[in-house]
Amino acid sequence: MAAYPSAMTTTVELIHAGYVRDDGHVGSSISLIRDGDAIIVADPGLVASQARILDPLRDRGIAPEDVSHVFLSHHHPDHTMNVALFPNAEVVDFWARYQRDLWLDHDGDGWQMTPNAQLWLTPGHSEEDASLIVRADEATYALTHLWWGTDRTPELDPYAPDQAVLGSNRLRVLEVADIVIPGHGEAFRVERP
Repeated sequence: MAAYPSAMTTTVELIHAGYVRDDGHVGSSISLIRDGDAIIVADPGLVASQARILDPLRDRGIAPEDVSHVFLSHHHPDHTMNVALFPNAEVVDFWARYQRDLWLDHDGDGWQMTPNAQLWLTPGHSEEDASLIVRADEATYALTHLWWGTDRTPELDPYAPDQAVLGSNRLRVLEVADIVIPGHGEAFRVERP
């Protein structure tokens, strides 16, 4: 009898690779996470057009109303601008979770947002940064702004209030992540010896 692989239940896709350009154009890296019944959009911030968010979701059979959670790595507008596209979503940041006019607490660092998506408090780029650690079927992902780009730059974040804290949180993430989706770029794979 042939063995068939089990259906994937937790997936992560980068649906918009972010960027920071010299001409002032900035776009956030936007990801789609499916974890069982949960549909999560991470960092729906600045894009050239909202179609850059909505079209990839529509292509995957997801309407804005279907999104159950929106994760915000931090509160800078380039990562939050389009959060209202998802009217039914619970919005999660470093501090709490919000749905319509409800302000709900969560347990902070290590809080399990969904069965395979865990929130980590990772101050670095700002004091209010969080990372989403997702144990997907094929790899462990870190969605984070501890790095801006694929090339792991900038080494010294010009907005970081404390470079030592930034460095410590980078090491913490690299210990568990197989793939990192940075704030403004394509994903990069973590190489281990």
